[in-house]
Amino acid sequence: MAFIDEIRLFLKAGNGGDGVVRWLHERGKEFGGPSGGDGGKGGNVYAHALRDLSVLSRYRFIRDLKAENGGAGAKVKRHGANGKDLIVEVPIGTVITNLNTGSVRSLMKEGDSVLLLEGGKGGWGNDRFKSSTNVAPMEATPGLVGEEAEFLIELELIADAGFIGLPNAGKSSLLNTLTRAHAKVGNYNFTTLEPNLGDLFGFILADIPGLIEGASEGKGLGFAFLRHIKRTRMLFHCISVENEDPKKSYNTIRKELKDYGHDLSSKQEVIILTKTDLVPEETLKKMIKVMKKLSPHILTVSIHDPNLVKSLKDEIIKLLRSLGN
Repeated sequence: MAFIDEIRLFLKAGNGGDGVVRWLHERGKEFGGPSGGDGGKGGNVYAHALRDLSVLSRYRFIRDLKAENGGAGAKVKRHGANGKDLIVEVPIGTVITNLNTGSVRSLMKEGDSVLLLEGGKGGWGNDRFKSSTNVAPMEATPGLVGEEAEFLIELELIADAGFIGLPNAGKSSLLNTLTRAHAKVGNYNFTTLEPNLGDLFGFILADIPGLIEGASEGKGLGFAFLRHIKRTRMLFHCISVENEDPKKSYNTIRKELKDYGHDLSSKQEVIILTKTDLVPEETLKKMIKVMKKLSPHILTVSIHDPNLVKSLKDEIIKLLRSLGN
């Protein structure tokens, strides 16, 4: 199923049920009085956050959703049934914009729920209108119309750290190794078609799909996923030691972050040189020396070396803990 991180939905709360005109029919009495019940309330529309990145995919071919209408009142003052609420399930980190009003709601934690639209109130039955001067009211009111609006629903991942870098920088393999995640891995561009998450001793790490030059202008896959970097607290910039010009690769990604804006380029960043088993130690030392001119924070790793993996885990945890809550 295709990964969906942005949708538009037209949502409508349920209409209130109508009040009704009804009469009591009591044995031995010609007229028993009004007994029309009120209509039920229309269902509300809520958004509810789940720990499931793929949940928006269920709305891929849906354009509008509606809560249930309230039921009409009935005789003997019976109240109409309230309409069933509509629950729109979204991933954690979703931002919902009401395009009619401009209001914005965010769901940042699992289980968060927000009311998006209010259902219409039920109408009054004729029993409501009886009085000493009006013993046989013929009045009843219709239910009120439920609120409706078009919404833009956008997923912005929440993670403690995000792995960024050009395609084939080793981000997915590194995430899998560090967290036992199950990110797809392959030796071709754009292996990662959606963000992947992993848990490292309580810290959430995200593998952000590969960026390319021009990503901030809509090229490649990067533009669709740059927004997912906004809510990460720290960036781990992965660069493969196979890269013939690591400095250029680094600057390419840095430019895309700056051009996209939203303060992405100001986030704390650490460079991770990956696949270090593929080059001689002397070559690695020269590369580290070059990269330190760009950033003082340089880490190295080969996923095939358990000692290097453990060392990297310890460093990442230490860095994330230094950020505090």
